[in-house]
Amino acid sequence: MPPGRQRPSSRHAPELRAAARHLARRRFLTVSAAAAALAFGTHLPATGAASSAELDAARITDDPFTLGVASGDPWPGSVLLWTRLAPEPYQADGGLAQQRVVVEWEVADDERFGAIVRRGTAIAHPEVHHTLHVEVDGLDAGRVYYYRFKAGTWISPTGRTRTAPAATGPASALTFAAVSCQAYHEGYFTAHRHLADDDVDVVLHLGDYLYEYAVDAAGGARRYTDRVLPGLFNRETVTLEDYRLRYALYRSDPDLRAVHAMHPFIVTWDDHETENNYAADRDENGTPPATFLLRRAAAYRAHWENQPLRAPQLPNGPDAQLYRRLRWGTLAQLDVLDTRQYRSDQAYGDRQHIPGPESDDPARTITGAAQERWLIDGWRTSDAVWNVMPQQVCFSQRKLDLSPVAKVSMDAWDGYRASRERVLAGAKAAGIDNLMVLTGDVHVGYAFDIKDDFGNPSSRTLGTEIVTPSIASGGDGIARPTNWATYLSANPHLKFYNGQRGYVRVRLTPQAARTDFKTVSAVTTPGAPITTAASFVTEAGDQGLKPA
Repeated sequence: MPPGRQRPSSRHAPELRAAARHLARRRFLTVSAAAAALAFGTHLPATGAASSAELDAARITDDPFTLGVASGDPWPGSVLLWTRLAPEPYQADGGLAQQRVVVEWEVADDERFGAIVRRGTAIAHPEVHHTLHVEVDGLDAGRVYYYRFKAGTWISPTGRTRTAPAATGPASALTFAAVSCQAYHEGYFTAHRHLADDDVDVVLHLGDYLYEYAVDAAGGARRYTDRVLPGLFNRETVTLEDYRLRYALYRSDPDLRAVHAMHPFIVTWDDHETENNYAADRDENGTPPATFLLRRAAAYRAHWENQPLRAPQLPNGPDAQLYRRLRWGTLAQLDVLDTRQYRSDQAYGDRQHIPGPESDDPARTITGAAQERWLIDGWRTSDAVWNVMPQQVCFSQRKLDLSPVAKVSMDAWDGYRASRERVLAGAKAAGIDNLMVLTGDVHVGYAFDIKDDFGNPSSRTLGTEIVTPSIASGGDGIARPTNWATYLSANPHLKFYNGQRGYVRVRLTPQAARTDFKTVSAVTTPGAPITTAASFVTEAGDQGLKPA
């Protein structure tokens, strides 16, 4: 067990421990049934209800918008706006105690708000940690808008967002960035600062938005000399309060606030938003599933509160449907996956291992049966030029050594080869011509051709997989890690490998997809410049990565 880790049950409130004992006695309960039995669920006030005292916003004496603004999940004519009121973000109640606050919001055509097109009020409830999720409808499709919030005399930073094009209409282009893995304690979010200045339509966050590990007073590898972080961060996140405070720490980062203010996000999670390498109701420490579900419920709740997610993604206890589908006209369909919540436990103790009967059991799944059907059914009805699959872990075969039968990762799709075969069979049966898989997790940049038979390099290329570098996880990194030559030799379908930090920028048109790997030289010191490490083009109807 790494330093600072602790068992989750001891720090939960008594009523939550009672719920865990109840679940442990009823071992036949499914995860969804367990959700209904948890001592806390959504805890959202009923419509029109006044569940807490109201604080007059005019009495707020310190800036409540310390954690910035965000937008997400752009639809044609609609976008989700987010903020959180927290004049004291490192306090458990954010400095507002158990009081609700009425907040105004505005959406305008221009940055100066000379032409306001939508406005309204929303209530920041303490039950959701004074976060706001405002779904703004009635906007024009395919447009840039500006937004802000007001609480008393305080005005939030201005956010910039956009709506998606009409679902059935053509779109000339979609430019997006893919990011993942931003461990605060391992470096600065310099790549986010550069991304804030980049000209993209939307940012896809592929998981590990935060890490559950302790952050010391100096911010770990950041080595602060101008501040001292509170001791409450110097422990692993386990309870709802822990996760909420950790989001406050991350969102206090100015580079993360800047990128959220400039671009709408489409987010999914991986493991560290909850716990390293968890699988469904199993954590890496062997905690009883009923107890771990309490921790998962806390993590899922805090995730929704702190992300620009719509109401359908609101958790119910330890369950949340994060997989969802978005469109960018007829140019692109984005099928956002969740490969953590429903997966079978990792085979062979989650060790690097050669494929074998345990990992290749056809009953094993990384998506769950319902999500797998949803994905394939969506491909069958898709009329998009590009079918994009944002998800978490390496999809393509990735041999880790040069042995005739090489070891692979049991946490990636290599540990769930039956799942991968079913998904690719579904793509072929649906006639998907232009498949792009987007991946995070591994802290490096990869570019793969997805092969019909990974054991035969000359077999048909079914699509491409783009793996984005981490924002900060892993520290500074180097362009060619020690296993660089081994991986390229063992995997002929691997066309690029880089171990630096950064993000991926992709531009889709009806004719082609261009991918640029953007990297920074360091994250343990702030302000590193951004460079383009490599660029590739994939032509529509002719899958395969070609150097640009």
